[in-house]
Amino acid sequence: MPVSGEAAEAAPRDATVLHALDGGVSWITLNRPEAMNAVTWDQRERIIALLADASADPAVRAVVLTATGRGFCAGADLRGAPAQARERVPGDVSRTIRLGAQRLIAAVLDCEKPVIAAVNGTAAGIGAHLAFACDLVLAADTAKFIEVFVRRGLVPDGGGAYLLPRLVGPQRAKELMFFGDALSAADAERMGLVNRIVPEGELAALAAGWAGRLAAGPTRAVALTKQLVNASLDGDRAAAFAAEAAAQEINMTTRDAAEGVAAFVERRTPEYRGH
Repeated sequence: MPVSGEAAEAAPRDATVLHALDGGVSWITLNRPEAMNAVTWDQRERIIALLADASADPAVRAVVLTATGRGFCAGADLRGAPAQARERVPGDVSRTIRLGAQRLIAAVLDCEKPVIAAVNGTAAGIGAHLAFACDLVLAADTAKFIEVFVRRGLVPDGGGAYLLPRLVGPQRAKELMFFGDALSAADAERMGLVNRIVPEGELAALAAGWAGRLAAGPTRAVALTKQLVNASLDGDRAAAFAAEAAAQEINMTTRDAAEGVAAFVERRTPEYRGH
């Protein structure tokens, strides 16, 4: 999985989140293997910024989110958070979650480019939710997913109670959240939380292959499709149908849509440029 290249950023302050742009794919790699990639305040802000950049940059047509070492992300590491200047008062916790974990998950869901999670190891707590928020989830056969909150006497945050019922249904979601048991990659695939599992040594190649296919596709059509699917469970049929029609209306103004139709008529392979 690329962690360097022409567009790689190697400044020391960015060493815990590696970034490279390769063939239209933005690779975002958590790089604190000694901490199982528990995400710090600085890392969270960096990931959010990189996802916003991916949305705005026409050169980026897909994103891969992955990590180094044995852990994908072991949850939140609050030790790097800015020091609190006063005693905690009611409202502080909800504000911290809203501006922290929820912003991170929203950044993945709202990214205008498809985001692939390449889960190389344990994904726990907010780390699991970070994977589940991605559009496609690939996992090494050694990966594990853990809804760890109940083990700490906590309510799931970072969008867990929103994401999981939509992915596996309420009963399965409650089972995972009530017990906090580790879920193997194979079980996660059976539940529909993971698209594919492969041996650990093949994960990078699979992620690169899928991301390459997305990067060669009609980027705006994929973005609008992502938007429609993500919103589909939150509204009624009339709203979904109206959104679908509006999305197709917008998409038909793109060069890629015209190319796709022309290629079909001319019986040739389309060449999409992402706009």
